[in-house]
Amino acid sequence: MKTPRRVFVALFACVTLAACASPGSTGGPAASASSPNPSATPSDPTAPTGPASASPGTTTLTGTVQAGVEPSCLLLDGNLLVGGPREALKPGARVTVTGHAQPDLMTTCQQGTPFVVEAVKPA
Repeated sequence: MKTPRRVFVALFACVTLAACASPGSTGGPAASASSPNPSATPSDPTAPTGPASASPGTTTLTGTVQAGVEPSCLLLDGNLLVGGPREALKPGARVTVTGHAQPDLMTTCQQGTPFVVEAVKPA
């Protein structure tokens, strides 16, 4: 009687784990198709930034950078700043950032809508 129960538990575990895997994923965050630079994850604070692209999804924000609740989390007008040069993005700095919102990006910060920074300049 215990054998069918074990088979059911093993089958349930396999189905549950398979459902957690995203299609086309190779297991790492750097392999994400939405990452503009496959060698660096968007949440990497040392990720290089370049000139702003003229793509339709590009947004420009201007304001004062604020420290988030979690360490290393920076906010600008309710947006969580992901990437960008940390020497320019410091709490209290008034900046203009160009990039795009990516609400489905998972981060360790507990607030703000993730905003992938492509360029920064002082405001």
